Amino acid sequence: MLKTQEKFLSFNLGTKDKAVISLQHTTEVLQVSLADICNVPQMPNSVFGIYNWRGEMLWLVDLEDMLGYPSLLEGVNILSKMMAIIVEIEGKYLGFLIRHLMDIEWLDPHQMKFPSADFFSPKISPFLQGYFINAAEEMIFSLDAAAIVKSPTWANYT
Repeated sequence: MLKTQEKFLSFNLGTKDKAVISLQHTTEVLQVSLADICNVPQMPNSVFGIYNWRGEMLWLVDLEDMLGYPSLLEGVNILSKMMAIIVEIEGKYLGFLIRHLMDIEWLDPHQMKFPSADFFSPKISPFLQGYFINAAEEMIFSLDAAAIVKSPTWANYT
């Protein structure tokens, strides 16, 4: 393993896309039952609600809905369980609900390609650090945890 490589958590976005987020800001990954999430009225669609995490109130976000994919809620019932990636940026915690967690991958940030704004949808562009091309020549989005946590969408709530 090269010294320039870093650990990333990989997961699916939608049915065919793959994304990674640096483990640098990842606090925990846990399974969450939708029944344990308290809905909060008058919130953006991408905000699922709040969850009791370690005795604290944790906001949970539908990462797919936020990035322009179909909502995770489509085709699921209240008894469903989802994976949540808990990230911490400057003392603020936010949970990203995802459909399927894949693996921990070693990637070289120097191999990351930088996105041009017109190549990606306007919903995902502000939250992309860049992208990698893997051995199978598939694009892997590298999401910017800090940009997501600091998003104006929930700046007043977290």
